[in-house]
Amino acid sequence: MEESAILLIACPDRVGIIKEIAGFIADNDGNIMHLDQHIDRQANTFLARVEWDISGFRIPKERIKEEFSRIAERFSMNFSLRFSNCTPKVALFVSKQDHCFYDIMHRFKSGELKGKVKLVISNHEDLKPISDFFGVPFFHIPKTKENKESAEERELKLLREHDIDLIILARYMQILSPRFVHEYPNRIINIHHSFLPAFPGAKPYHRAYKKGVKIIGATSHYVTEELDQGPIIEQDIIRVSHRDTLEDFIRKGKDIEKIVLARAVRWHLENKILVYDNKTVVFT
Repeated sequence: MEESAILLIACPDRVGIIKEIAGFIADNDGNIMHLDQHIDRQANTFLARVEWDISGFRIPKERIKEEFSRIAERFSMNFSLRFSNCTPKVALFVSKQDHCFYDIMHRFKSGELKGKVKLVISNHEDLKPISDFFGVPFFHIPKTKENKESAEERELKLLREHDIDLIILARYMQILSPRFVHEYPNRIINIHHSFLPAFPGAKPYHRAYKKGVKIIGATSHYVTEELDQGPIIEQDIIRVSHRDTLEDFIRKGKDIEKIVLARAVRWHLENKILVYDNKTVVFT
């Protein structure tokens, strides 16, 4: 497959931005494959994702960022540059629930998700057989209030040693410290049910069932210091009714969590998410 470069851009909106971007690519013999843009009128912000074929591009890939920076400075752009042939290194954090973990591992194994799962970290040993089945190293790091700081240091050391690009919290039932989050800004993806804040804590599906809710949802977002308040990547719902049992609630909840997490991870790996102002634009 041809190699492509991908620019994600955010800057104050003004006339001529697309012309400059397209001219930069065309003048250097690049062929635009995708160009998606959006203007946030309230924030007067221009947002775009541009992907182009660089198989015949006149600027070497290691110098593209430097050359494009001249345009970025003129338009006060915040931008990132990525390449399609890069294989991100991924770490999964899990606890005891296996539905999201098994689903994500299968999607990586089948090639549906582009990336390499380098390791699994867990505060319990329950899911080690699944990790072993997929041939991925499993690290058991128990975590309590007393040892949280030292446990996180062990985790961070492993992540650095494996040069991890993305962390997926596949129902990891621990809160990450601000220090941990700062090391991986917009590179930690979480999944949780959408009963918050109505049903926080343990057994939310049990309480939702007793309350007679009619919709079950899931939210996937980037992790920030503020618990469950990071930029939302994807959400979805599934309807339930009086005919559904508690077991049906839990089963449907797990199904929607798997789907929503998989979408969020795929879009991140495909460089389709642009984060700004604690929210996202997803160029699907």
